[in-house]
Amino acid sequence: MARTAPSRLQVLANFCAAAAESMGYTLMRTAHSTFVKETEDFSCQILSREGLTVASPTTMGATWYTGLDYSRVIGRFDYREGDICVVSDPYSGFVATHAPDLHMWRPVFHQGELICFVGNHIHNTDVGGAVPASLSRTLTEVHQEGLRIPPMRLMRDGQMNEDLLAMIETNVRLPDQNHGDLLAQIACTEVGARKMQDVIARFGPADFTEGLAGLLDYAEAQARAIIRDLPDGEYCFADYADEDQTGGYPVRICVTLRVRGDELEVDYTGSDPQLVSSLNMPTGGYPRHSLAMVGVVYALYCLDPTVMLNYGLVRPVRAVLPEGSVVNPVKPAAVGMRSLLSNLAQTAVIGAFARIVPDRMPASPGNGLSILNVRTSTRDGRPVMASIGPVGGGAGGGPRADGAEGCGANMSFLKNTPVEINEAEVPIDILRYGLVPDSGGPGRWRGGSGLEMEFRVSAPQTMVTARNRDRSRFGAWGLAGGKAGLQSTFTRNPDSETPEELGSIDLVPCAPGDVIRLRGPGAGGYGDPLERPVDEVMTDIRRGFITPDHAQTHYGLVLTPGGLPDPAATKTARARIAAERPPESGFCSNRQEFEAVWTPARYAALTAILAALPVNWRYFIKHAIFAEIGTTPAPDPAETHRVTAAFAKLRARYPELPEVAL
Repeated sequence: MARTAPSRLQVLANFCAAAAESMGYTLMRTAHSTFVKETEDFSCQILSREGLTVASPTTMGATWYTGLDYSRVIGRFDYREGDICVVSDPYSGFVATHAPDLHMWRPVFHQGELICFVGNHIHNTDVGGAVPASLSRTLTEVHQEGLRIPPMRLMRDGQMNEDLLAMIETNVRLPDQNHGDLLAQIACTEVGARKMQDVIARFGPADFTEGLAGLLDYAEAQARAIIRDLPDGEYCFADYADEDQTGGYPVRICVTLRVRGDELEVDYTGSDPQLVSSLNMPTGGYPRHSLAMVGVVYALYCLDPTVMLNYGLVRPVRAVLPEGSVVNPVKPAAVGMRSLLSNLAQTAVIGAFARIVPDRMPASPGNGLSILNVRTSTRDGRPVMASIGPVGGGAGGGPRADGAEGCGANMSFLKNTPVEINEAEVPIDILRYGLVPDSGGPGRWRGGSGLEMEFRVSAPQTMVTARNRDRSRFGAWGLAGGKAGLQSTFTRNPDSETPEELGSIDLVPCAPGDVIRLRGPGAGGYGDPLERPVDEVMTDIRRGFITPDHAQTHYGLVLTPGGLPDPAATKTARARIAAERPPESGFCSNRQEFEAVWTPARYAALTAILAALPVNWRYFIKHAIFAEIGTTPAPDPAETHRVTAAFAKLRARYPELPEVAL
């Protein structure tokens, strides 16, 4: 069918997509937790017999899992009608990527023959562990991050594994909620299996199986056509998270894209060593791991929105994921906050693509999207814990349009929870929920604004967790003359006499009456801000996206006392700004200052040293060399002597360190 009837192949694609959408609706409408039914942190897949994603919903749920590959766990079992298997351990097959994500798959049979699978995953609000909601960057081992389930049968011949169910409910803080969400996942697979049996009967098992292979082949051909259109070469980009632990040094993700004909290599060499915190990204080194491929899928879709979104799209791509690095940590490294670094990896990949085709790619999204959870209690003492929604930034400005406001961009699949739902389910008062003025990066096409949420808690021993806090130091980068977006802020009791800036802290104990204000980061702008038409700047002012002072400083728009544009003064102001400003790098001042110290040459020298060390030494030596180098800029961009000298000093201090050729 794939070779002889392309129209019939498209019909099959539509049937599979519809089945996946039905699965998604079932899961969303029957789930118990806000994080699934409102925020929509879930996925559903139609899987080939080998376990490769062929279709997934496009209007709901997580878009990170287009290229999800279950083959590393599917082959561990024999299957019968009514079987369901699960996994949540991030080191067992590298399908689940942190403990709260419970992945589930079910075989689909036709007349006794195994034809395909259906699968799904949800993010459970809590799976036990050291902290409420299970996740914090302060955790140092995966064992602290809650219950981890290796690949196991949840159901055999339609009968529940009650022992496994009891183990789950014993180890989580909200067993009724987890149980309800688990039943929703089971219902989702039942709907998927039923829908796919209908599709198999319609097409016939042979045509259906050949058709699934054809859909994967078609997506692969589309990807190869896009890559073939790019100029061959090597393109590098790096991006940074604020800190590698609470109060630590920045985390670097480095990506080198190598375009060779119709194939693409994504080399993460130069990224930091694995961390003694939970930001690590567990990939197992698999060259097409979904977390390593998300940015590639987004970029390919940006270059051609007609691509078919399935595993075939990443077949022409190979990732290099150095073992013992943040993109391929060694067990038992903590990985619960892997989404922060996965976001960063996505922006680094997008930045590398922007080196190739800057006229077809957007500036950096806001990133730093914080997922807020509150553990508190009601007036009568009943414990409550729920996600109250993501708070992040907007989309980057692009070659032809402003970035969308407060949408989350590459995390936009996480929907906002309505204020009414939050206040009904959690005893808090939301005081403000809106956009942050002046946060979007200035440009001919402005970056999207960040979101702001402010709320007051009412019970003692309340704990607020803000997972993925970032971009409080390094703003989202601009492109093609656009400027960086405004950094995020996190404040306790902001309007009191003693406001407390929390930085990237993600665990905040609160007393009755405490107010928490979280402002997400703005996205980067695209193009010269002085080329933005005056009427568009005025529209931004009227809508509250920017203030008049911001408009004058960055866009050169001068207003009359009556609030109207002053054409002559605006022309003069724009000419003065153009004459006085330095070349625009698109990076915030914090990044420019950091990279004046940690140049690409110094980072290359550091990477070579760390790669030669045992994994357990790398993070420690990175910190020691950073402390030795300090904040003095490199005298020459090519200078590496201070890095090698710092390591030589450490070798003298720690004779256990192995020899490294410097």
